[in-house]
Amino acid sequence: MSTDAPWMRAARAAGLVGADGSVRTTIFAEMSALAAEHGAVNLGQGFPDDDGPPEVLDSAVEAIRGGVNQYPPGRGFAELRAAIAEHQQRFYGLTVDPATEVLVTAGATEAIAASLLALAGSGDEVVTVEPFYDSYAAVIGLSGARHVTIPLSEPGFQPSAAGIDAAIGDRTRVIVLNSPHNPTGSILAPEHVERIVAAAARHDAVIVSDEVYEHLVYDGARHRPTATFAGAAARTLTVSSAAKTFSVTGWKIGWVTGPAALIEAVLGVKQWLTYVNGAPFQGAVARGLRLDDSFFDGLRSTMQRRRDLLAAGLVDAGFTIAPTAGSYFIVADGSRLGLTDAAASARALAVDPGVVAIPLSAFGRASGPGVDPIVSPSALRFAFCKPDAVIAEGVRRLQSLRR
Repeated sequence: MSTDAPWMRAARAAGLVGADGSVRTTIFAEMSALAAEHGAVNLGQGFPDDDGPPEVLDSAVEAIRGGVNQYPPGRGFAELRAAIAEHQQRFYGLTVDPATEVLVTAGATEAIAASLLALAGSGDEVVTVEPFYDSYAAVIGLSGARHVTIPLSEPGFQPSAAGIDAAIGDRTRVIVLNSPHNPTGSILAPEHVERIVAAAARHDAVIVSDEVYEHLVYDGARHRPTATFAGAAARTLTVSSAAKTFSVTGWKIGWVTGPAALIEAVLGVKQWLTYVNGAPFQGAVARGLRLDDSFFDGLRSTMQRRRDLLAAGLVDAGFTIAPTAGSYFIVADGSRLGLTDAAASARALAVDPGVVAIPLSAFGRASGPGVDPIVSPSALRFAFCKPDAVIAEGVRRLQSLRR
């Protein structure tokens, strides 16, 4: 097969394959493999060690035993679509029609991929903030669109007005937002979202808002969806999933909500990707979305305690940390410990003292001609979606770095 095939050129541009055409292993798979090989505490890949709520898990078991094991409807079971619509109204006052404005997907990753493939192509530009979740760049590359970024700067990992205005222009077709933000744990300030929404309206761009960490917002704050900002609802696709909220990352149940015409466009691509997905899990997720407020409050409280436990341990070990307002990640700089090359440091730390983190550079564009790296070369991302005892053991091992 010719390596000049369009999909190969797009994949190479997106960093999905090497020069020889071999598929590259993601940094997440590499670091998790190192954790298994060396018995390291895995504070790298963002998946929880805890199981989800028993009533949600039991619902899935009951569905499997009850025969809910065949193809669900293309848009997802009506029960789940109704629960998603109720959730948006209950928490944010957003009214969406479950029949036409909700689509169930194979996780948030497919929702984002189907949205970008449906809405952007050759000659278009897709804007994201940077650092960015790595799949954004991959799908933008596969779509044939050009990837443009808005830099997030410390302290607080926020964009500048100039950065927003420079990135969004007449060729902008889609703007991908992610708040609470992976990998930095920041939350975009309202004035920045307002500026981005205004720019989207000015240039007739669609906003794809990745809000999978919507229930992981700390210190008394509450999540505000992009679609609630003035002028945003008519041009915004909101993406979320069950994975982070209910600790069921392996179920791959996500969803996208938004104007019916945009949902129809996304469905047109989704049906040729996975067709449908996760029949026995959909009713269970619906049950989860209808849980009492005490569950969501308890989740925030637990994760905030774990954030504080890991943050204190990282500082005590000699790292400099950025504040985490949401998500379940902390960005830590190890330059004071001599850890100036995050990629090399992450691999070394997996072996000794046996703690896995992800280099923040994995969430930025590779440096090269015309591309200046935005992401700090010495920053690591640590995940605190782990039991207290696991975090404590990871912290204990990191203490040895100061000796």
